[in-house]
Amino acid sequence: MSLSSKTLFGFHSVGVRIKTAPQSVLEVYYDASRRDARMRQFMLRSQEAGVRLIESDGTRLAKLCGSHGHQGVVARVRPVENHRSLDTLLEQIEASGQAPLLLVLDGVTDPHNLGACLRVADGAGAHAVIAPKDHAAGLNATVAKVASGAAETMPYFMVTNLARTLGELRERRIWCMGTSDDAPKTVYDVDLRVPAALVLGAEGQGLRQLTRKTCDELVRIPMQGAVESLNVSVASGVCLYEALRQRR
Repeated sequence: MSLSSKTLFGFHSVGVRIKTAPQSVLEVYYDASRRDARMRQFMLRSQEAGVRLIESDGTRLAKLCGSHGHQGVVARVRPVENHRSLDTLLEQIEASGQAPLLLVLDGVTDPHNLGACLRVADGAGAHAVIAPKDHAAGLNATVAKVASGAAETMPYFMVTNLARTLGELRERRIWCMGTSDDAPKTVYDVDLRVPAALVLGAEGQGLRQLTRKTCDELVRIPMQGAVESLNVSVASGVCLYEALRQRR
């Protein structure tokens, strides 16, 4: 693969790229032995979008993307540059009269967890996901596959200093709510209709101390069973969908 291109695989991540930015798709390799309805529909959409299709087999596809979870579809694409900064995005949200809803991830380094968080953020209508550059997973083919297309649509900002960014959000009157098992209030006790940034840490480790101190308030997810914590993507879903419920 060229340094100026990257790989996407799986029906969702490749399909969303073809739908949103077909001009960026250089070529799609597909498993010619797979002839089910899902593959036929995918091929039809690809042809309608004018995408170059190349017959291949499962072994070659696995080599191209480094995974056997390709579902018979691998694409070589140009990176879609997102020149929009976090400040610009927030200004656009505020100009539209909406209350910003952001997901902030502190220390989430597993690409499967990041992909799942992007997917749930997209589903719940969050405006962006924010993470620190030195304590986070970057966007790669695995993230895109797990995100099922959300990696192509959900703005993901990696910032140099997370505590400083949270401080800047607070200056914009965006309420920063961190999650902690020992918080007195639950996520159901707070008003999430206000401009809000939900700040979650990695499972087990939780928020780093400086991140925790920078938050305006800490909340917890009530746990009724034997387990002590939830996976970060599940916890993100609980918090974001509570915000969506309140805002609707």
